[in-house]
Amino acid sequence: MTTPAPLDTAPAAAPAVAPYGPLAPPIRDQIVLVTGGARGLGAHLVQAFLGAGARVVINYLGSTDAAARAAEAAGDRAISIRADVRDPDQVAELVTAATAFFGAPVTTVVNNALADFSFNGDARPAAHELGWEHLNAQFEGTVRAALNTVQAALPGMRAGGFGRVINVGTNLFQNPVVPYHDYTAAKAALLSLTRTLSHDLGPDGVTVNMISGGLLRTTDASAATPEAVFDYIAASTPLRRVTTPAEFADAALFFASPWSRAVTGQNLIVDGGLVHG
Repeated sequence: MTTPAPLDTAPAAAPAVAPYGPLAPPIRDQIVLVTGGARGLGAHLVQAFLGAGARVVINYLGSTDAAARAAEAAGDRAISIRADVRDPDQVAELVTAATAFFGAPVTTVVNNALADFSFNGDARPAAHELGWEHLNAQFEGTVRAALNTVQAALPGMRAGGFGRVINVGTNLFQNPVVPYHDYTAAKAALLSLTRTLSHDLGPDGVTVNMISGGLLRTTDASAATPEAVFDYIAASTPLRRVTTPAEFADAALFFASPWSRAVTGQNLIVDGGLVHG
């Protein structure tokens, strides 16, 4: 019986370019930028990529101590860099500093950073209370931020003929069970950007995909969620449990790995089967 190769390795005997397309470098040879990587889901994404052997750029805005601890624990395989991803100049400086530290460009971008938000439906504005300022805050933190990171990393990706962009979405635009109007609209726009960028950047060897989770048990963002909501989601899910951040991060490893080299412009729902895309 043949044992399959690990997820982060390409077939050992494969040529650099196979008849079915180029093979991507394994995760251990990638430099991965995780925005909002110091806490919550971002911290799980950072640990997943470090566990797969990648070098990781831990972006943060306010979580200075947590980012520093994570980078220190990883030694020379990680660096923490503060930047507001809504600001293109700060993002450009982030990518420049990461490239200088590792001596090679960022190959993989995980757009995870989230503008200040609490997943508590009772505390969010209803339709008659919703203002453009709510929507704009989420569009700035989601769509503009992703555009900034992609544009900053793109020259290095193009030079290397390889890149991975992994956007964090939500299953709420398929199953809007809570009134997160602003958050959900911004993530839906990010899915559109995911698909248009995949078409534009495919010839450069860059894939762009989205991972859409539901409620995760537990992150900083979901800490305010009532226990009854967790129970309801678990009971409605085929697996009868709520997806964890570590399980969500597994899907990010797939999109970065050689095994996803022909997958782009897709939205993978990782919620235990609650929503069927």
